[in-house]
Amino acid sequence: MKRSTKRKIRLGVLYAVLAALVLGIVLSANWADIKTSFLNTDTMKALWPDIVLEAAKNTVLYTVIAFAGGLSLALVLALMKMSTVTPYRWLAVGYIEFFRGLPALIVIIAFGLAVPLAFSYNFPFGFVGAGVAALIVVSAAYMAETLRAGIQAVPKGQVEAARSLGMSSGRTTVSIVLPQAFRIVIPPLTNEIVLLIKDTALLAAIGVAEGQRELTTYARDMMNLHSDATPLLMAAVFYLIITLPMTRLVAALERRQQRAR
Repeated sequence: MKRSTKRKIRLGVLYAVLAALVLGIVLSANWADIKTSFLNTDTMKALWPDIVLEAAKNTVLYTVIAFAGGLSLALVLALMKMSTVTPYRWLAVGYIEFFRGLPALIVIIAFGLAVPLAFSYNFPFGFVGAGVAALIVVSAAYMAETLRAGIQAVPKGQVEAARSLGMSSGRTTVSIVLPQAFRIVIPPLTNEIVLLIKDTALLAAIGVAEGQRELTTYARDMMNLHSDATPLLMAAVFYLIITLPMTRLVAALERRQQRAR
């Protein structure tokens, strides 16, 4: 038997097994209970339009703020880690390793509950301000390493050519190195946005006020109110609506970079 024939048979068997598993799940499911618990049309109507105007809007808003703040802080950290000044380098390394080693949930709880008690400081906008600040701090640690890798990926010949033309070190970094570094790291930074969108769900751990709720907190509150899981399913759908275009964008950017190489 030819190798290609064996491969076709093997793939056919795998597809048949997969189809049998899916069919078994479909036939064994209690669709009446699923409709009542997850596809309750009355609950869906009750969630509209607040799930869009409040929950989805806040999820996107918190993501944008956390990404912008995290990227700004990450750039400073990346430059500090590459600095020839030893204390700056140590500070950056310590920050990055510390916050990359902690779960984001722990940092959010610490910012929301521990920091106000320990330092008698209340974040602007209450718990949601504390949660977004925590996301900024954590995302900066990850993006700093991404930016550092992008900066180091810029060919040294570019820097040497700029310096030979009389450009200062600072101007070379701003005008030559950073623009190229950002182009290199666009795909991983876009992926960081996707992770931040999902991490906004962790704000549910500290609770936020009505009107400030993101998708997960809103879905949890509505589940308690309506006593079914339809809000959870709708929140999941909206997360997919927000994140799937971003993941496809990441894939397209990566393909574009591969073609450029």
